[in-house]
Amino acid sequence: MNEPSNPCPLANPPGMIVCDPARTAALLDFEQLVEALGRAVRELAAGAILSPERMVVPLGEGGVLLSMPASAPDIGIHKLVNVQQANARHNLPTLHGNVTVCDAATGRLLCLLDGPEVTGRRTAAVTLLAIRTFLPEPPRRVLIFGTGAQSRFHVQAINALYPRARVWVRGLDLASATQFCEANRHLHGQLEPLAGDMPEVDVVITLTTSLEPVYDEPAQAGRLVIGVGAFKPEMAELGKTLLDGSLIYADDPAGARHEAGDLLRAAVDWSRVRSLASALDGAVEPGRPVVVKSVGTAAWDLAAARVAVASLAAERT
Repeated sequence: MNEPSNPCPLANPPGMIVCDPARTAALLDFEQLVEALGRAVRELAAGAILSPERMVVPLGEGGVLLSMPASAPDIGIHKLVNVQQANARHNLPTLHGNVTVCDAATGRLLCLLDGPEVTGRRTAAVTLLAIRTFLPEPPRRVLIFGTGAQSRFHVQAINALYPRARVWVRGLDLASATQFCEANRHLHGQLEPLAGDMPEVDVVITLTTSLEPVYDEPAQAGRLVIGVGAFKPEMAELGKTLLDGSLIYADDPAGARHEAGDLLRAAVDWSRVRSLASALDGAVEPGRPVVVKSVGTAAWDLAAARVAVASLAAERT
């Protein structure tokens, strides 16, 4: 086996390092995540990262077990996540899982990261990468649909890179949006519930598991729409009116064909769906409304693992 061109900085650790949610979060700086994801998006498109379709196995009543490996010349990862939507009724987290990281050259296990923390932070960082790619200036006004854990990660991410942005939150009702904002105002000072009509915003981010579109406004130049929450074919957050009038990009076009319920329901022409990688390295058409569909892939977990491994190595120096 050839030695990797980018050797892992923790190739000879004293033992596998186990990181709880708090330590995992501390290792994953959002600015570094965005940089690592930009690299990984290009590598996945070029075939330098291998990320097969995730395996989905039923778990209990209504739950699923998700197995997601990925490998690159420097490291490999395996994310194992259990999803139980019914847990919310019992005040339990919906997601449980971990990410195992190994050195590619030797197979040595390097560290174990908290799966939900990795998923939440790298998903929010993909949104940040899309904002940086498609908006000519930092956003000043952002609207978030959803009040779950992923909304909390996005509030943290927005505050990390765009602390001056004003963020509105729309929930199932005003009470849920108000409760979310009160509970998370320490994460971002300019956070408020949306009670009435939608304000003029630069970015709309949908972070729900809705079965019906929650946003279907006519496409508008200068407004970036990022769909994140719908991850099953039967789910849909974005409507046909919006999609028909927009340029459509996907973080993982291959995965979107199976998982992007919004696009499937709108019967989009898949030849219209461009890769996020193409936008990173090519000119983005000015003045055109853009929708970015984020479905996720284990390659993004690998990007996060690179950040964590580098942070752990820095701790040892």
